[in-house]
Amino acid sequence: MDILIPDIAITEKLVRSVGVYLFLLVAFRVAGKRQLGQLTAFDLVVLLLISNVLQNAAIGNDNSLGGGLLGAFTIMALNWLVAWLTFRQKRLQRVVENVPTVLVKHGHVLHANLDREHMSMAELRAALRKEGIATMSEVRYAILEEDGHVSVIPRRALPA
Repeated sequence: MDILIPDIAITEKLVRSVGVYLFLLVAFRVAGKRQLGQLTAFDLVVLLLISNVLQNAAIGNDNSLGGGLLGAFTIMALNWLVAWLTFRQKRLQRVVENVPTVLVKHGHVLHANLDREHMSMAELRAALRKEGIATMSEVRYAILEEDGHVSVIPRRALPA
């Protein structure tokens, strides 16, 4: 059955798959956490184009079922390995995964953190409104989480 036999060397298939996985891991880490939780139409188009471009890099001149399955298995196994290693090695976890970023502290916006996360004041206000917060003075902390959503810890109302 020729359909199962890869058209390129198995080691080349493995190297290609690992290279594409590592590229994507670094690219999405550099892109920032906001991108994960808030895809725009433009972001979706870019993601689809990247997947199409990198498909060729991953498979080379191989359209066999076996080659595709080997590439997919390699990427899945590598993803499992990275997840396991980041669970076991906290230093690696800090390198691979994003960490939460405080955006508002005691009612004051931390503009440097907003800038670093490429988040506008309009986007921050929209995230706060989704949490039922009308003004910054109501916020004890607003935190951009690893997955891209904003967690809000409101200030407690003072007893009357």
